[in-house]
Amino acid sequence: MFQRAVLSEVEVYHVLSNARRREALAELWTQSEALSLRELSERIAAAESGQRPAPRALRESVYNALHQTHLPKMDGLGLVVYDPDRKVVSARPEARHLGRYMDVTTRVGVTWGEYYRVLGVVGLFATVASLASVPGFAAVDPLVPATWFLVCFAVSTAYQLMASRIGARGRLARLRAKLF
Repeated sequence: MFQRAVLSEVEVYHVLSNARRREALAELWTQSEALSLRELSERIAAAESGQRPAPRALRESVYNALHQTHLPKMDGLGLVVYDPDRKVVSARPEARHLGRYMDVTTRVGVTWGEYYRVLGVVGLFATVASLASVPGFAAVDPLVPATWFLVCFAVSTAYQLMASRIGARGRLARLRAKLF
């Protein structure tokens, strides 16, 4: 059930200390096939600048940094497969364990951690308000909000687990990108 981490904690934090490496991993995890270095650098530059297409100087800077530094380092650590001659890169399945260190924010601006905290606080408030006979909640049996929020937690957790597994192949990630 528990897998030993591929990298030591120091190596994980070193890899994730750079925003371009984090962004590269996040982009590669949404793809089912290898990406060209050009495409990856354009996506990262667009994310950094907030413009599509990103300014040419930024795209070139990202391209060079990825080619010369970041991708060879991540390839050496076994996180990606990078072919510097063909200039194509893909994430290795073993790299997925780094996802637990990266709380990814969606375009909506909510992370899973924030979502679960809000769901828990609202569920606790509704259940306690029902127990305390607060007007508007007194008519509801406390088991109703408690059960409803536990079901929400279960469905959300199942969705998150399925999304990460399917997202590794790229299908749900592309759908999620269209929705958010």
